[in-house]
Amino acid sequence: MKNRVFETVLYYTPEPSEKAVKLKGVLVRMGIRIKNISPEQAGETIGSLLGIAGYEKNSEEDRAAGNEEKALPVMAQEMLVMHRFSERRLDELLMNLRKAGVPKIALKAIVTESNAGWSFGHLYEELLEEHQRMSGMEQ
Repeated sequence: MKNRVFETVLYYTPEPSEKAVKLKGVLVRMGIRIKNISPEQAGETIGSLLGIAGYEKNSEEDRAAGNEEKALPVMAQEMLVMHRFSERRLDELLMNLRKAGVPKIALKAIVTESNAGWSFGHLYEELLEEHQRMSGMEQ
């Protein structure tokens, strides 16, 4: 299994918690790489945070030129962004999180060609909006 491609999770949490400790324990046991995301990184693209070729990190000049009018979102909920997961490994991860008693994380996404170019903050806002729509439909 030396040649296997490692899965990576971008993980954001507004504050440290027991839930985060349990989640990270599951990821470590499964050999999944974890990259903790800070609020300051919300302007970076998903691709650059993962080190995907072709997605360069935004420089301060780029942000000043293009994103100045768009403030970084206030991210009040945790978010999990998964990269390079096969369907089997994704199922295994979700099962292991349940077994470990990790409470459900509402904002989750798989990296796609389309969202790899989005900023982490943009993906957060999209997932939050979708979650709110879905929650409203369930009530």
